[in-house]
Amino acid sequence: MKKEEISPGLELARIEDGPADNGETCGFFWLGGFMSDMTGSKAEALAALAERTCRPFLRFDYSGHGASGGKFTDGTISDWLSEAIHMFENHTTGPRILVGSSMGGWLALLLNRELSGRRIAGIVLIAPAVDMTEELMWKEFPDSVRATLINEGVWHRPSEYGQPYPITRKLIEDGRQHLMLDGAIEVSCPVHILQGDADLDVPWQNGKRVYDRLRGSDVRLTLIKDGDHRLSSPRHLELLVEAVDALASRVK
Repeated sequence: MKKEEISPGLELARIEDGPADNGETCGFFWLGGFMSDMTGSKAEALAALAERTCRPFLRFDYSGHGASGGKFTDGTISDWLSEAIHMFENHTTGPRILVGSSMGGWLALLLNRELSGRRIAGIVLIAPAVDMTEELMWKEFPDSVRATLINEGVWHRPSEYGQPYPITRKLIEDGRQHLMLDGAIEVSCPVHILQGDADLDVPWQNGKRVYDRLRGSDVRLTLIKDGDHRLSSPRHLELLVEAVDALASRVK
């Protein structure tokens, strides 16, 4: 694991798996989910794939996540996108397959747009939570929760994965600068969406909506029967590895 200071007092942690980036071999680039970290089962499965296939793989923790510095409640979509751009531009040189999980799926599509597809050879989205701050949070919150956010600036959302998630007003407000589902999402590379039909956090209809908005010549949606949000069972991880490996193999 390596750490670097990207702004005064803020260090980001990253892990580079597989061989060094030679600027030619297609590698992988991981974008994790909301309140997740880079050592989860899906990222580890991709690390093993990188070692096995001799492809470079970069994973990192956003500020306020995992081993990186900063407070989670200070973070916004703009901040985490900026960090993703920094990592991609400063620590990769060759073509990459973007792999985005949940919120990371949104960030993957935003990153692709910000870079105009440069060096992005494919995108794999796992239960992509595109526009989540608006579609899956604000619009779904009852009036009492909206009032708490407006008046107190933060609401702690219960989670079945551990401690409650702090949702901040600035996260919601900042997210509105990055909404994508109100129009076409242009892509020039292959995209493969993996979505569980039993996902309670990012319903399959959201994945289908992302699929419908994508404009490209090679866009696939795999709907997984009884798949939950994590998609981290051995079979689900196998599907992920197969999807990422297939896109990378088409490049070099």
